Amino acid sequence: MENVNLNALFKEKRLILNHFASQFTSDYDEKEDLVQETLIRALKSIHNFINDPKLMTWLYVIMKNIYINQYRRERRKSVVYDDYLNLTIQSSMVINIYENNLLEDDIKKALDSLPSEHAETFRMYLDGFKYHEIAEHFNVPEGTIKSRIYLTRKKLQQKLEVYHTLK
Repeated sequence: MENVNLNALFKEKRLILNHFASQFTSDYDEKEDLVQETLIRALKSIHNFINDPKLMTWLYVIMKNIYINQYRRERRKSVVYDDYLNLTIQSSMVINIYENNLLEDDIKKALDSLPSEHAETFRMYLDGFKYHEIAEHFNVPEGTIKSRIYLTRKKLQQKLEVYHTLK
């Protein structure tokens, strides 16, 4: 068949193919891609169907199969991506749990190496007690509690300096 006749045939059938593509997707670009892919695949065997009354049925089946194959391919991609994402999240959670356990152990060791009244003062401060409540508990002035917390914070920063450089 001549290119001119084939071009006219495709122009004529393109409107109907656009309508068929609307049944599969509402995205304009996806519809255009679907119609173009259908016409490209139809070119391979068009000489068998050129004057066949079932030409549009044949084109519809091609379009439907293209859409189904693309859908399946996208689903496989999303399943693989989701599996990878879940694996990455789980492995990072395991690493984070491990790192947090190490950090927690190091903080406990650093606190235990301090004088007991400083460590206990700091633990109470971390637990949410106010300065005046801690001062009443130890029966010392509030300023002493503030000094202990400040000094404890500075000593812990020195002992845990390795974690500061990792950030």
